[in-house]
Amino acid sequence: MPAHSYGGPVESLYRLCLNLARVGCEVRVLTTNANGARKVLDVQPGKEVAVAAGFEVTYMGRVARLALSPGLLVRLPFEVRRADVVHLTGVYSFTTIPTLLACRLLDKPVVWSPRGALQRWSGSRGHALKRIWELACRLAAPRATTILLTSEAERAESVRRFPNFSVIVIPNAVRIPAAVNRMASDGTLRLGYIGRLHPKKGIENLLEACRILKDQGVAYSLVIAGAGRARYTRSLMRKIARLEIAGAVRLAGEVHGAAKRAFFEGLDLLLVPSHVASFATVVAEGLAFGVPVIASGNTPWARLAEQGCGLSIDNDPASIAQAIGQLRTKPLEEMGQRGREWMSAEFSWDTVAREVCNAYAVILRGAPILGTSANLNESIPGAERSASRN
Repeated sequence: MPAHSYGGPVESLYRLCLNLARVGCEVRVLTTNANGARKVLDVQPGKEVAVAAGFEVTYMGRVARLALSPGLLVRLPFEVRRADVVHLTGVYSFTTIPTLLACRLLDKPVVWSPRGALQRWSGSRGHALKRIWELACRLAAPRATTILLTSEAERAESVRRFPNFSVIVIPNAVRIPAAVNRMASDGTLRLGYIGRLHPKKGIENLLEACRILKDQGVAYSLVIAGAGRARYTRSLMRKIARLEIAGAVRLAGEVHGAAKRAFFEGLDLLLVPSHVASFATVVAEGLAFGVPVIASGNTPWARLAEQGCGLSIDNDPASIAQAIGQLRTKPLEEMGQRGREWMSAEFSWDTVAREVCNAYAVILRGAPILGTSANLNESIPGAERSASRN
């Protein structure tokens, strides 16, 4: 944080750390100053930054495009040694194997968050190299390794790749705005997509669905907020031109802060057509702002229809267009309010931070120390704990 080029996990991890500190954990983050392939954050490398009470970050300098940081390797054993639990995020990154190995050598338990990296889809690449990397991770990891997943959608593939690790499932959370100031509509159906621009996000299907809407005479606009590799972004622009929908579709680039709030407040429907997602935090963000959501069935949001705040559908252009047509005649503001209530009830940061803190306590001491449940398995939906062997 604020390396927004890496997508939603950056914001989610920041909120988790902030709220872990609020419930009593002492959180120290060791990371690099990388902000994408060619940019770095405007921070002083090697200096501890106090973000909030109980929450510090140390950014180490990146020296290569893949976030290689010799300084981080030097600092890593010191940070691991003074930690009770090491919470590792990501899988196929420079920091993963050195962190697992340091924890093994220093006998420290690891909570490992893949953040969807272990999930595959038809466009996934580098399968052979990833299998080799995963083997190295299994060899390096300490016996006391627990994989922390954000949804049941992650479980099957994660367990298949790391069958001897304990597994727990705790969903991400979302900030709930105290109030939402909806922007008045001129009668045009306002659609939105927000997130990283990447082939696995299914944006091409959404664009083809927009062409179907145009052919049906539906008055709509679509704002695509987010950034990605220049080559892929250009391919999206060419597709928009080829489908002859440029008059209704706008690429807005990255939006943060007030611009992100304005994006949500100016929508009637949020579209999340991802081919694969471990949690799809953007769904929760849209619902928190009172925006009904149409999400791919490849995301873990099958309860959208049950909660009366959206639809979970097949991820193809016809299904997306049909779902948009189905919801455009519904009371969207009422649906959005139901979504806000759902997020407030089940996805608050205080609740999730307490569950994660309790997971740490169970790993260390065998008993939770916070939360509403005396049994960790009851407080964590789908929790599955077993003896860790490697």
